[in-house]
Amino acid sequence: MKTNTLENEVKDSTMPPINPQKITLFYSPKDRLRLTVSDEKSYVTVKPVWAAPLSRPNTYLALLDGKGDEIIMLSDPAALPAESLKAVNEELRRRYLTATVTRIVNAKVEYGATYWKVLSDRGERDFVTQSLQENAIWLSDRHLLLLDVEGNRFEINDVKALDAPSQKIIGAIL
Repeated sequence: MKTNTLENEVKDSTMPPINPQKITLFYSPKDRLRLTVSDEKSYVTVKPVWAAPLSRPNTYLALLDGKGDEIIMLSDPAALPAESLKAVNEELRRRYLTATVTRIVNAKVEYGATYWKVLSDRGERDFVTQSLQENAIWLSDRHLLLLDVEGNRFEINDVKALDAPSQKIIGAIL
């Protein structure tokens, strides 16, 4: 019986293997990441995404085209040439920008959506989460990650370290 794991999905891929050293990632124009594989193929828009950002951080990097289709899955992104890795890391930094929540000002649930107003290391933020069963992820018994409808990440490193009103809001909603 075959198990359905990320490793098996990667091994079973029908895509031909590509040597990471033959991949060139660069910006052209300055805000658009592009990809060239040797002199064989180019992609005008590339989006790097982690396949399993929470369970396997810094491994299994998927490079997607402008339509969101997978171009290649890299099990070890560090195998990329230095300049390509630098470009990918910059794009990942932008994509996975995480605000650390220091206080919850207010949270209100309406029709399955939760409307949050928080103070964070990036200032006051308002955001919306859908389906807290999927978008409120407990990384440990005290560490909480909230994913909003736009893909932004809001992290509470220690729920017990928040002030009492913030803890009460978390307790009531989650």
